Formats: sequence, structure tokens, C-alpha cells
Amino acid sequence: MMMHALDNGVAVRPISIGILARTTGVPTSTLRYYEREGLLPRPLRGASGYREYDGGDAVRQVHFILRAKDLGFSLEEIADLLNLSADAESGVAGVKARASRRLAEIEGQIARLESIRARLASLVAACPGHGPLECCPILSAIRDGDSASACACAQTPQRF
Repeated sequence: MMMHALDNGVAVRPISIGILARTTGVPTSTLRYYEREGLLPRPLRGASGYREYDGGDAVRQVHFILRAKDLGFSLEEIADLLNLSADAESGVAGVKARASRRLAEIEGQIARLESIRARLASLVAACPGHGPLECCPILSAIRDGDSASACACAQTPQRF
């Protein structure tokens, strides 16, 4: 069996895509996609033609991708981060700039979600939960674009 690069001075055995998938919890189809997109280096091919990944490096690279995705980075941004992680001269500044941009985007998304939550909470509070559909303040706001609309019949108590 062929050995790959050294990991802390110890030769690392190549691993198949199946083992890489089981080790990282990432489906083989996703690993192949990462490879096509340049997020994972193309593995060597054994005599059988099967992919042979460097066990240590491939697992670390997949974990890097997964952690970056957990922080909200897109695959394109992750590719940039991977390239910057190899740039000893200006990598840190580039990584910080990309992370700062991502943080600003996330803060914008949070602000939009908080606004949506406030509008929706107001509509839910205004809805009696019964009565004719034409008097539903939630449907009226969606239909008419007026979140402040309250139908007079929605405020009339229902008689049973």
C-alpha cells in the first residue's frame, strides 16, 4: 500500500472517499462536489482507479470547510479562505476582511429578521383567531400591504 505525506513525522495512509465520508460525516457526493469546486485537492488514484485521499490532510480540510459553513461562509468564500490560509504574507488581513464582510451581512440579516418578527408579532396579536376571512388582519396585511390594517369586524366579539 502506498503511503502519502508525513503527518507529524509519521507516514499517513491514504483513505478512500468512503472512509473520508464516514470520518467527517459528509456524503461522498458532497466530497466529490467539493473536489470539483476546488475546495478539496484532487486525490491520487490507486491502481484500482479509486480515489486515495491523504488521510490527515483531507480530514482537516473537510473539517475546515464544515466549520466555515457553520460560521455562515458560502462555498465561494470558503475557497477564498482556503487560498488565504496558504498566503503567509497577507493571509491574515484578507481573512479578517472577509470575516468582517460576512459579519456585516449577518448583522443586516438579523436586523431584517427582527423587523419581520416585530411586524408578524403585531399582526398575530391583532388577529382574534376567529371570524370571517375577509376580516383577518394577517391576510389583509399580506394582501393589501398594510400591516396596520385592522378590520372592524375582527374586533366584534363572536356569538356562539
